[in-house]
Amino acid sequence: MANSTATLEEIQSFKGAYPKQLWSLFFSEMWERFCFYGMRGMLTYFMVYHLMMDEKLAQLQYGATQAFVYAFTFIGGLFADKILGFRRSLFWGGALMIVGSILLAINPKELFFLGLSFNIVGTGFFKPNISSMVGQLYKDGDHRTDAGFLLFYSGINLGAFFGGFVIQIGKGTMLSDLIPEALRWNVAFSLAAVVMVISLVTFIFTKNKLGPIGLSPLNKNQQISNSRKKIYEYAVYLGALLAVPLIMKMVSNTTYTNVFMYCVGPFSLLYLFYEMTKCTRAENLKLIAALLFILFSVIFWAIFEQAGGSLSIFAAEHVSDKLFGFISVDPNAINNSANSFFVIAFAPLVGLLFIKLAKIKLEPNGIIKFGLGFLFLGIAFYTYYFMRFGANANGIGSVNIFVLAIFISTLAELFLSPIGLSLMTKLSPQNLQGFMMGMWFLASAYGQYAAGLFGASISPDKTLSKIEKMNIYTQGYKDFALYALIAGIILIIISPLMKKLMLEVK
Repeated sequence: MANSTATLEEIQSFKGAYPKQLWSLFFSEMWERFCFYGMRGMLTYFMVYHLMMDEKLAQLQYGATQAFVYAFTFIGGLFADKILGFRRSLFWGGALMIVGSILLAINPKELFFLGLSFNIVGTGFFKPNISSMVGQLYKDGDHRTDAGFLLFYSGINLGAFFGGFVIQIGKGTMLSDLIPEALRWNVAFSLAAVVMVISLVTFIFTKNKLGPIGLSPLNKNQQISNSRKKIYEYAVYLGALLAVPLIMKMVSNTTYTNVFMYCVGPFSLLYLFYEMTKCTRAENLKLIAALLFILFSVIFWAIFEQAGGSLSIFAAEHVSDKLFGFISVDPNAINNSANSFFVIAFAPLVGLLFIKLAKIKLEPNGIIKFGLGFLFLGIAFYTYYFMRFGANANGIGSVNIFVLAIFISTLAELFLSPIGLSLMTKLSPQNLQGFMMGMWFLASAYGQYAAGLFGASISPDKTLSKIEKMNIYTQGYKDFALYALIAGIILIIISPLMKKLMLEVK
């Protein structure tokens, strides 16, 4: 891929709050997330109402899909670090996602799992590597890095927000006069392919502004011939294609999910420990700190991701439909979209706040931000718990309090998730950044896996009254709030140790 005349020093010496390259990566990621979340929003509904699956089986297969998607990011990051580089990895992943979306658009019923498998492998190559490139736009120690990731994170959620509406095309509640009923789902899935093409075109026009960022690490190795470099590159492409039928088999049969999750985590840790034998003492200390952040994030996502599980049922059965007492709303629509709306609105503001605080030497370091994320999460789930005190005899609580809880949980996310992306790039040696970013997303896979277990643990018996169900759910949320607060307090208490491990990283 062509290189630009800009040097890394010139790129990283930008003036103002954000580097100009960030905006291009922002839009490329936004369209990719539109594709991803548009697809994600359709899966369970399509499986239940068009593939005629049992609801429990559809939920399991949805969970398996999400776990595989995030688990494959560490594999994609690994190959980017060793062979492809971030740019080729991203482009290859996007191309696979386009193929998967086209297959689903052609025949969503017959080609469902094949198209889904292309998307899983493609996301694994795309997702961790664009985040790693964002980190390389900044010099080590640049206090603007966290703010950059917060802006980038708002792009993720902008795509997620609009992607969530794609399901309405398939259901026929949007553009039904323009699209014949027999083609609605074909059009909905094809839209995911269209926006992924836009994402890649955006990146093509961006890459020449990135200087040396994201180029293949093999370019620096003069001991390997160009022909052998090509063999390595094409071997990765071939391996990714050969993985598709294997993924298709595992996703279509959820009994493989547990085995996969039991294996991929320990394997990734063993590989990390192997790589650490080749690192300096300082690099290893920072990698240990990164690993601790990753382990804590599993707890965070296990609680936070109730939004896609138990809170979805809670919203449907125990939340009123009158916002501020007079605006009619769908509580499930609030549960699905309010978080993305708040992220879009507040992520840039929080990022600018960090920049302002840094100028007056008051910006909290990454450890404290992480700890505050857990504390906000605990407050959010205590807010869900307090809904029981205003509930009526039918176990219906206030949607206003529900929205407030979502807002607080969004603050928790803003203090943890984009900060975690930033920390992975700061704490990882350059040759392991893609892999460590992949491990960060692998933690999301385990968090979502645990979220299902957490949600099942507080699921009330169907024979109980609504007020009894309300009390069981909210008691569970109170327990989750306590777990979050304890994790946050522990993280803040051990912050001196974490600082020692992180060395110069803030």
